[in-house]
Amino acid sequence: MTDHADESLSRRGLLTHCAGWAGAGVLYTLTGGIASSVSLDAALAAPSRRGASKPFTFLQISDTHIGFDKAANPDTRGTAIAAVEKIKALPDKPDIILHTGDITHLSTDAQFDDARQILSGLGAPVFYVPGEHDFLDEGQGRTYLARYGAGTLGTGWHSFDHLGVHFIALNNVANLKAGGMAHLGEEQLAWLKRDLAGLSASTPIVVFAHIPLWTVYEAWGWGTDDSAAALALLRRFGSVTVLNGHIHQILQKVEGNVSFHSARSTAYPQPAPGAAPSPGPLKVPSEQLPTMLGIRTARFVRGNEPIALIDQSLA
Repeated sequence: MTDHADESLSRRGLLTHCAGWAGAGVLYTLTGGIASSVSLDAALAAPSRRGASKPFTFLQISDTHIGFDKAANPDTRGTAIAAVEKIKALPDKPDIILHTGDITHLSTDAQFDDARQILSGLGAPVFYVPGEHDFLDEGQGRTYLARYGAGTLGTGWHSFDHLGVHFIALNNVANLKAGGMAHLGEEQLAWLKRDLAGLSASTPIVVFAHIPLWTVYEAWGWGTDDSAAALALLRRFGSVTVLNGHIHQILQKVEGNVSFHSARSTAYPQPAPGAAPSPGPLKVPSEQLPTMLGIRTARFVRGNEPIALIDQSLA
């Protein structure tokens, strides 16, 4: 364990986390394994059942892009801080926080230091997977791994358990080619097979990676070219939730037992798939920007209820 988690928590005993944040806030309530979303107001108004079901809340943060200062958002530091304040104000505190990549914009030491300072105010352990913007240094991710790689394998993949849920962190940006699809690679897939081998099919699984594990829009590289191999390994499990960032907008898809959820960024929006000549920062009127950024939380409750996803914008 390094600065990305409280040393008093073991990697396998931390799994009560992995939340979703990356834009408009979404609250996940995971019960039995299936993901569903509810409005923030409805979630806050619902009576607490902690005493009976011992639910836990986890939170996902994505695409903070600390260091970006172009027209789409000249103050990504400020919006990241606003998101942290939203999280700190939540009545149901997350046990842990999951960051699904693009922590920084250019992988510099100064940007990583700034991001750490901002996120340290969250008051919960944070676990990370890298985005392609975190692997821009000459060492091909050496700066990221020096900070967040302790206890991980390869280019940063790892897994952990919490209260019966198994969380799997994947890196699909290490071998990313310009204009191409994301890639997991044979070594990571072989590890994933071993990691899942001893688990019961009834174990709820939460997978998080930066780029989607389903093909959102191939022309823009919004997908992972060998994700089918990973999903085949997950097919026997009754409940699989896959979280990602990268595309800076909320999209959802369900395939059999697997539900996919893309999250917004705290930095800037991107165009809908195919709605522009290319992906990239989307400039919107300044008063509209906070409505397109936000946080997502997830709540796990044992029983027959699904994960409740709650999105809350920064507006």
